[in-house]
Formats: sequence, structure tokens, C-alpha cells
Amino acid sequence: MNQRLVLGLLLCIVLGVVIVSGGCDAAQTANPPQTVDVSRPNIVYILADDLGYGDVSCLNKNSKIHTPNLDQLGKEGIIFTDAHSGSAVCTPTRYGILTGRYCWRSRLKKGVLNGYSNHLIEDGRLTVASMLKTQGYQTACIGKWHLGWHWQKKDDDISEVDFTKPILHGPTTNGFDYSFCIPASLDMPPYVYVENDRVTAVPNRIVEGKKGKSLMREGPTGADFKHIEVLPRLTEKAVAYIENCKQKNKPFFLYFPLPAPHTPILPTKEFQGQSGTNEYGDFVLQVDWTVGEIMKTLKRNGMKKNTLIIFTSDNGCSPQADFDELAQFGHDPSYIFRGHKADIFEGGHRVPFFARWPARVKARSVCDDTTCLTDLMATAAAIVDFTMPAEAGEDSVSMLPNLLGTATGPLREATVHHSVNGSFSIRQGKWKLELCRGSGGWSPPIPNSQEAKELPPIQLYDLSQDIGETINLQDQYPEVVEHLKGLLQKYIDSGGST
Repeated sequence: MNQRLVLGLLLCIVLGVVIVSGGCDAAQTANPPQTVDVSRPNIVYILADDLGYGDVSCLNKNSKIHTPNLDQLGKEGIIFTDAHSGSAVCTPTRYGILTGRYCWRSRLKKGVLNGYSNHLIEDGRLTVASMLKTQGYQTACIGKWHLGWHWQKKDDDISEVDFTKPILHGPTTNGFDYSFCIPASLDMPPYVYVENDRVTAVPNRIVEGKKGKSLMREGPTGADFKHIEVLPRLTEKAVAYIENCKQKNKPFFLYFPLPAPHTPILPTKEFQGQSGTNEYGDFVLQVDWTVGEIMKTLKRNGMKKNTLIIFTSDNGCSPQADFDELAQFGHDPSYIFRGHKADIFEGGHRVPFFARWPARVKARSVCDDTTCLTDLMATAAAIVDFTMPAEAGEDSVSMLPNLLGTATGPLREATVHHSVNGSFSIRQGKWKLELCRGSGGWSPPIPNSQEAKELPPIQLYDLSQDIGETINLQDQYPEVVEHLKGLLQKYIDSGGST
């Protein structure tokens, strides 16, 4: 493990977390009670939106934001220090989580969708939800969808959405029994809740556009929709869903993609001014509170022991958080990593990742093996002993051996990263090859800038010695460059990487 990362986890050590370099320190709990069916755990997957690695206090000893619930989750489970989103922006990462497939294999080669975009998940493609449903699971999606669906149009004006008609190709088409979602990011219209394919309230007003931390695009807004109430309402829905599942004698999968701390940054009154930083820090506290509510609900309903709860983020922190302002408080959302959301650099896609499953995963453990958010599909399949078809989960590797402490080496051959403008990177062991001149995203050197044009078209970094990606070694190690380029090309040509 990189020495700077070890130093960054000192707070975790204080909490009692054990770090083992070169792999994962986790073990199966011996002889779980017969009343617990560990082959069918509940699975709760909480996905924050634009939360930086350095925003979680147990990952960053210098964090000025204290996240007690996330710290507790890390203490009670396993922390992955080298986890990566499938992309440095949100839509492609979400596609990868649910399908186990890198999004650049889909029609979306760069950027993200908007609230009116057509569905991205291909018809008939296996998802984590549809797979678990075949294994007897109840399935629900509550939160930010942002994978497109088909809005039906008005009969007399096909340019206008008919909000009274059901949406098509949404969560229920992709394996979810129940869904309560917003269409896309909280700053993208239309601003409506969609429950089981139908809008809960037809738009009755137009919200004006805003900029800065309150970024919001102008658009139609449902009668029951207030931006500042969205996170609390989604949290209430998730809690109620778990409570309801207690009444049924079958496991559940809850995919809970949060709309926060993404813009508009709108912490509710009880969190305002509580972080000791700015509004973004306060919103991070509210995200931490949401995680705490889920943890408390599982415990209250006797579900804690046999529930695999995963918490992570869809990409790095957005510059909308105002890095300069946060720096005045001594806080860096990207921690020791270069860049932020949208970038090919580590700050764009290295994300916090915690997993807790008391029945099988040893508490107070840390894993430094590389993992990717596309790995949920293969991991869930391994847990329930489902044989994946060849045409599904093409880029998903089961991290179950890392969770259980049975892995004897790296589980992934290599991991592909992707930036907002479609730039590629591939990581294998300590080496990271980036096929672009600059960040590939929003931090300097931005694509096509004069600064970027003066740089080599390829970047190679040794992350074991240079976690900040400051020294380009592409001239010194041409054999490494050629090997990684060839491996990436193989992954592209073969249609899969597993």
C-alpha cells in the first residue's frame, strides 16, 4: 500500500482498523447461527453523488468534515482504499454498477445523459436487479436514476412530454419490483418524482435557473417537488422500504443512489453551518446522516447481521463544492489525489468504498486490492451462486474473496478508467497509463488548452512512488507503455475484460 495512504488511514487505526499490505485482512465469521441464511443476504447499495475520497473523516486524517456514521460503517466492516468508479462522471458509472459492463461499450462514449434522455441500458441486458430477482430477491431502486428512460409524448404535440402517461424502459423494466426516483441529477429538469413508472405530481410551475453551489437548470417542476426536501424524502422512502421488507420472508436488494452532495448543494436547516466548512461540507454531513438512518433501520429490524451494506460514490468531488473555499478551512475533498470529478487523474475516479456484512465479513479490516464499481454484478452472482451468462457482466470481477479474506493475490488483471471527454486510462498494479495529454476533464491541463498541447500524448505514472501523478515516466518505460496499450486494445476488441 502507498505510504501516504497508510498515513491517511491513521484515524482508522485509532478506531481499531487493521491494515495488511498487499491484500485484504478480512475473514469469514466462524459458524454463523443456523437461523441466518448467509447464502441469501440482504444487499443495500448506497451510492453518493460527487462525494470525494477526502470527505470521509476515517479516510483522511486531515479532513475538516467529521462523518461519524461512515466512520462507524468502516469500523464495523471493510474499507477498500483502492476502489474506482467506472467513470469520472455519473451516468456511465451507474450503467457499470447495474450491468457489470464499462459504459464506453454502450452508445454513451463520453459525457452524461440528461433528464429527458432515452434509456441507456440495452433492452434485455441482465442487471444486478434482474439477476437477483431470479434468485428470489425483492428489488427496489430509490433515488437518482440518471440512466435515461422513455418519456411518452402528447398526442397532439409530439415535442411535449405527457407527464400523465407512464414512463417506459425505466427501473421496473430493468429488474426492480419497486422504484421511487428522480430522473437525473438534482440540477437537471424535469423536477419530478416517478414512482413505479408514473409521476407522483404533474409539473405545475417552472423553476428558475441558478448558478454556483445552488446550480439548477430552469425547468418544469412537480407540485410536490422541493429541491431541499429531496434527500430527506428519499431517505424516508428507503427506510420505509426496509421496514416493509421485514414483513416478507425473502431477501431484498435495495439500490439507493443519492442525489447528494451534488449540486444544488442544499443542506436542510439542521445541518446548515454544522460542518465548520461551507455549504458543501454541511451537505456531506447530511449524506452521512442518511447512511446512519439506514444503519439504524437495519439494526432496529434485526437485519444488521445478514445484510451486506455497501457505501461508495459515483466519482470524485465536483469543483462546484468550491475547492478554494474549502482550502481556507484546510479541507481537500480529493485528499492526496490529483484532480477531481470528470478527470482521468485519480481524484476523478478513486472513491470511498465501505462494505459491512457482520455474518461473514470481519470488522476492522482494510483492503488495498484494486476494485471497480462494475464488480457488484459478479460479486452478487458469486454470493447467491448464480452462473453468469457469457454476454453479461463483461467487466465485472467478484470481490467476494476480498470480502471474506480468502484472496491470495490481486483479483483484477487490470482496470480501465474513463474521463468525461472519453479519454482512456488503464491501471495494472503500480502502473497507470493515461492516453491523453492532460486531465481529460475539468482540471488543468484541460483538453485542447495550450498547456495540454505542449504535453506528450501519453502519461505513465508509478502510483506506488507517485500517487499524485506528477512525474510522467512514459519515455523511461516504453515496454510498460506498449504492454498496457496492448492490454487495453485487447479489452476493447474482445468486448470484455474478465
